[in-house]
Amino acid sequence: MNGDRRKHRERSLCQSLCYAEGEKRGINGADMTQSEQAQKTELLAELEATRHRTFELVSSLSEEQLEVPYHPGVNPPLWEMGHASFFYEVFVFNLLDGTPSYDPSMDDLWDSFHIDHGDRWSRKLFPGREKTLQYFNIIYDRVASRIAQQPLTDETLYLYRYAIYHQNMHIESMTWCRQTVALPAPPGFVGALPERAEPLSGDALIPGGRYQIGMPGESACYATTDFAFDGEKPRFETTVEPFAISRTLVSNREFLAFVEDDGYRRPELWSFGGRKWLSTETDISLVHGSAQPMLREPRHPLYWRRHEGEWQERVFDRWQALNLDAPVVHVSYWEAEAYCQWAGRRLPTEVEWEAAALGNRSGEEFRRFPWGNERPTPDHADLDATHMAQQPVWDYPAGESRSGCRQMIGSVWEWTSSQFLPYDGFRVDMYPFMSTLQFGDHKVTRGGGCATSSCLIRGTYRQAYLPLRNDVYTGFRTCALSDSASGTR
Repeated sequence: MNGDRRKHRERSLCQSLCYAEGEKRGINGADMTQSEQAQKTELLAELEATRHRTFELVSSLSEEQLEVPYHPGVNPPLWEMGHASFFYEVFVFNLLDGTPSYDPSMDDLWDSFHIDHGDRWSRKLFPGREKTLQYFNIIYDRVASRIAQQPLTDETLYLYRYAIYHQNMHIESMTWCRQTVALPAPPGFVGALPERAEPLSGDALIPGGRYQIGMPGESACYATTDFAFDGEKPRFETTVEPFAISRTLVSNREFLAFVEDDGYRRPELWSFGGRKWLSTETDISLVHGSAQPMLREPRHPLYWRRHEGEWQERVFDRWQALNLDAPVVHVSYWEAEAYCQWAGRRLPTEVEWEAAALGNRSGEEFRRFPWGNERPTPDHADLDATHMAQQPVWDYPAGESRSGCRQMIGSVWEWTSSQFLPYDGFRVDMYPFMSTLQFGDHKVTRGGGCATSSCLIRGTYRQAYLPLRNDVYTGFRTCALSDSASGTR
């Protein structure tokens, strides 16, 4: 890597890394405690699970399938694998130990800030499967060895978690890449299960009052036991007016009524931004080797079609009958907004969403998830690319919030009406670009999607997407326009 670039990157990282000798805070004393050993065991398990899943997502594709066509919303799977390995090198070995990279000549190619998006498809610049896998395994073995052998401080614990969760973000993007370019479903996908819960509808009434929003971050480096990214912090208290929010996500059945009422052709339902999106939305050819954009005039969600008189949806490389009771997915903010206008509803703000999902109030036990503080299980939520938003919107009763809302974790990233902006008192984390590059022009989505890793998500997590994005696993639920609910939508 160019020396000036490396110094600039490491200086940027160190600006937010409280790693001066006087600020190191060990988790233990001279000897490893049970607490530290437990932390190491958890870290190593998460690292191994992340490694295994990444390997699965690459090894299950043929050489031809790995050569994905260019699309602005995805990256080649091998580049994602190499980039994640490079991230560990920067955050662990370069930053903590001052050791050089495994192959410094490749640093600029794996660094997302230094390689143009289109160049990531270059066969001349990047190694193939075998060498990328070799690099991946070498770096992961080194990280595992360092975790096992070196003492933990608050800061190193945070860095390890950060790098592991960063890799889980790329696991999600490797999954939506398969959907985008119509590759086979990833390993572990089982589709829809038989119905397990009674149908549910209507609104939940959320009482007004003071609510706590966000995650705590008491230490100087935010290296608390509760991991959170900088965009979730610091926690604050705010007043929320009473409101009514749908207990379930908007379903394909409900959205189909909007489509069949000619919703995409009625300009009065669309905002200025929505009308602009309608006139400029493009598809990228899915023919391998082609990168030709084609103007698309949306008349329905991205992966729907009308075929022989029936509505169908594409799930990875297969077309199937539209699953009417499943949540609508792969819709942009503009589509969600237009649906709300048609239905006489509105999107929740992100504060309203969190109040409905967690209901955290002063003096009460802090909840990280709608159901409490237990980490997500398959009974709670549709995560980890298992069911891929194919369950009915009323499923997962075990994951219901105190307010009576379901699937507020998993299934789809839920659009809110809020711009992605820093909370008061915001401080950049050890990686200064996690949130700052998205402030201002992105919309907040909440709750995680069906391809989100269960180790990554929590109720305070804020994901930022441009409002035009419909290639990711986005959907929504709605709120009543008034502060009273009729009990039906």
